Amino acid sequence: MHELYLLGVDIGTYSSKGMLVNSADGRVEVSYAIEHGISMPKPGYVEQDADAIWWHEFVQICRWLIKESGINPRQIKGVGISGIGNCALPIDENGKPLRPGILYGIDTRATAEIAELESAIGRDKIFQLAGAHLSSSVIGPKILWVKHNEPEVYAKARWWLNSHSYIIFRLTKHATIDIYSSCGYAPMLDIEKIQWVAEMAPYVAPLETMPDLLWSNEVAGEVTKDAAHETGLAEGTPVIAGTIDAGAEAISAGLADFGDMMMMFGSSNSLILKTDKLVRTQNFWSLNWMEPKTYAIVGGMTTVGSLTRWFRDNLAPQEVSVQKAGGENAYAAMAKLAQESALGARGLIALPYFNGERTPIYDPHAKGMFFGLTLKHTRADMYRALLEGVGYGIRHNIDTLLAEGAQPKRILGVGGGTLNLGWMQIISDIAGIGMAIPEKQLGAPYGDAFMAGVGTGLIGGWGEIKRWVHNNVEIKPNVENRTQYEPLFRIFRGLYDQTKDLMELLSAIQHGENNS
Repeated sequence: MHELYLLGVDIGTYSSKGMLVNSADGRVEVSYAIEHGISMPKPGYVEQDADAIWWHEFVQICRWLIKESGINPRQIKGVGISGIGNCALPIDENGKPLRPGILYGIDTRATAEIAELESAIGRDKIFQLAGAHLSSSVIGPKILWVKHNEPEVYAKARWWLNSHSYIIFRLTKHATIDIYSSCGYAPMLDIEKIQWVAEMAPYVAPLETMPDLLWSNEVAGEVTKDAAHETGLAEGTPVIAGTIDAGAEAISAGLADFGDMMMMFGSSNSLILKTDKLVRTQNFWSLNWMEPKTYAIVGGMTTVGSLTRWFRDNLAPQEVSVQKAGGENAYAAMAKLAQESALGARGLIALPYFNGERTPIYDPHAKGMFFGLTLKHTRADMYRALLEGVGYGIRHNIDTLLAEGAQPKRILGVGGGTLNLGWMQIISDIAGIGMAIPEKQLGAPYGDAFMAGVGTGLIGGWGEIKRWVHNNVEIKPNVENRTQYEPLFRIFRGLYDQTKDLMELLSAIQHGENNS
């Protein structure tokens, strides 16, 4: 009897990844990844080309996986796709993208539109509908920005899609969005009724431009003849609604029970706490989760792994090249560089807000900063300060979460950042949290494949992920180190509070210079 497989593909900020997974036991048959970049045409603007990057790389991945594995495409019984969260892509009635996709919270162009929507609708009303306040991480203000600045694009938009929903449209010709991701369309969605709100249409976009709502594991459609020809997949293969990358990553980490919380360390940070009820919180996002009667509290930081990439590309020693450094990859060499410094980075503190910040401060104007520089500080101190700055940001989120009455029972650490166990220990010490790290870092595509199995009936239910995923690294906080970090954390918190007005002024100057 032929073995049956599930295809999972994730379109991320800096790479696209895919894998074929054996549906019987979760074994990865073959995997493939392609790196790509982002476009930053102006300060605060971050975009990607939906066809040249998202669709083109999806096709490449499918063809490579099928060829390398040697399996018959008809053995692939389900396709799951995830992608960059909360990006706005308008397509016309033929499915053609009308402009590059506007990315998530790292794109901060729509700050004026946030203020406009809050003024017109009311901040409290938006909160009641959306489960969170507006920020640069949601789609509604981005759509309104297009309406203001690119009216010809807005007028032609037949649907507003996300990254993974665009791939699904290309595969099936159905415009859909999973319910978890749809919460990012604020203020267009009522998260309690789980339906688009006609009253919001005049402020953002017509209701008919919103995609159909499905749970993540529901089948959105089947691979069409044209899509099969392009990708090498079999015509008629079921494609599920999928989700944004952080959601799929959470599943891949083994998140299954209420009280489980994923802490993802990718280019950005996402924290997702699964709850059994919709928790109203002023500082995070309250969302529907992957299936009926499941919910999530969601937050995170805008820049995490992107900080280490920035350091690698701009400040790392010359011998730490992008490709190799003494037989090691650049990030492993940089981890050793951090060890040349000391706890507290010799009194140097970094604010990690290099592209604004998400929770809990919701400030697109927030800026990065190195505070306390002296002639004695070294490159190693600066790098360790960045790592610790992320730790302070995580602690700020955890402290706020606990103050809201939410209590994680188990924290699952995932993402490329967890490969640097020294960094994870720094975060654990600063935030006072333990973390379980999976034995294998398989990432969002693994979660996508699992969800496809649930949706097509090859896997019995969501709890089966605990049979697929095993944790082999436990990080526990060092109480003595946490005590030493305490005064530095207080300075970290004061730095933002005492400079946020200057940050907003500087944003105006930076954007003014760009537009002059």
